[in-house]
Amino acid sequence: MSTATALIADRAQNWVGGRWVTSAGETIPVANPATEQVVARVPASTAAEAEAAVAAASEAWPVWAATPVAERIRFVRRLADALDRNAEELAGVIATEVGMPRHVAVAAQVGLPAQALRATAEAAESYPWSEPVAAGEVRREPAGVVVAITPWNMPLYQIAAKLGPALIAGCTVVLKPSEVAPLNAYALAELMHEIGVPPGVFNLVVGTGPVVGEALVRDPRVSVVSLTGSVGSGARVAELAAPGITRVCLELGGKSANVVLDDAPLDVVVPAAVQQAFFNSGQACNALTRLVVPEHLHDEICERLSEAVSALRLGDPFDVGVDLGPLVSDRQRDTVRGHVHRALTDGARMLVGGPDQPEGMPVGFYHRPTVFTDVTPNMALAQEEVFGPVLAVQTYRGGSGDSAAVDLANSTEYGLAAGVWSADPERARAVGARLRAGQVKINGVRTRDSLDAPFGGYGRSGLGRELGSFGIDEFVEIKSLLG
Repeated sequence: MSTATALIADRAQNWVGGRWVTSAGETIPVANPATEQVVARVPASTAAEAEAAVAAASEAWPVWAATPVAERIRFVRRLADALDRNAEELAGVIATEVGMPRHVAVAAQVGLPAQALRATAEAAESYPWSEPVAAGEVRREPAGVVVAITPWNMPLYQIAAKLGPALIAGCTVVLKPSEVAPLNAYALAELMHEIGVPPGVFNLVVGTGPVVGEALVRDPRVSVVSLTGSVGSGARVAELAAPGITRVCLELGGKSANVVLDDAPLDVVVPAAVQQAFFNSGQACNALTRLVVPEHLHDEICERLSEAVSALRLGDPFDVGVDLGPLVSDRQRDTVRGHVHRALTDGARMLVGGPDQPEGMPVGFYHRPTVFTDVTPNMALAQEEVFGPVLAVQTYRGGSGDSAAVDLANSTEYGLAAGVWSADPERARAVGARLRAGQVKINGVRTRDSLDAPFGGYGRSGLGRELGSFGIDEFVEIKSLLG
């Protein structure tokens, strides 16, 4: 693996069938969000190039599917080790193209994907590839060619959450990363070659969703499409996949509630709530962006929030003293600004932050961490995913067995994640059991603490689950052998 500086370079090729293939398409600029400068250009690949990648994956699939599970597991573990060996360089790449502070990215953007791969490998050791039933045997077999379409916010983690279980299941993969932050995917392709993954088992095609993504989803040789992205992207993928009855797994974000019960320890809750809302500048699908608090504790919680959020440091992602970097692009920054302006128009009260460019930072796609209160359920800020550093405080009246808190938490069409805080863990779990969310975190437990637990959402947050044995389930077909 090269140094981080060498990895941030123009790329003219895709990785297809075990070799670099020059693209005939135009190029797409990749910008450093902290400087607004273009640091590399990558291919805007063509539909034909996407189809060639599927062809390579399809050709490689029979041999890979017949490869013993233990050997497939070993490849995934080797990839985890390769990520760890190159963590510093990869974190530098992601800090450059995504904007997350590098000192955070080492663990969050590289260490976490490695952990996810190992957790999947461990789950595969006891996975029921074959199990007896009264009339015979049930077998779980490779589904076929997988298309993985991944986002820019946690790029390597989202790739690992799809790639690991797909490979272990015996599927071959075509990866289409976000063209906003694709350089880390090129580094990953080099690592896949370095660890000896057979040609065609992993393929990389870079380009836009309307061209490359749609060509991949439409291809009749594809058995599973796994996408992490917006609701609009997920709906489009489902529409394109429907004629071929192609299986889709969709992780589409959320408007997740962080429920504070009236006995919760605020000294612990508030710092954790800030981290849960503002991690990666709020650019996280499972960010807990609605803080649901008892009415009588509202003022104290808001005072503590204002102090904690005001202390967050914005700045250069390569500065070790920085808490938050820029948003990923000018488009994303402008979208977040639009949400903030809308909240002000709707009558929400801003406690800290705001839509203006941070003082003393004329360059970079920065947005001040912002907190609103007096946010009612009918406001856009309570219903729409912002995907930026904006936290909404909502209040409920206590009593009625915590039903008011549950009703408020469940008052959106999303259901990806949630949090519950209480001095009594059993009370918190009882409330959590009533929340319509795919993953509920009790008293600050994080997704990264349990990478064998399923991750995915209810409602508009998507279809299917990732991580652990549940992630493997998405990439297998189930066969009954009777008699």
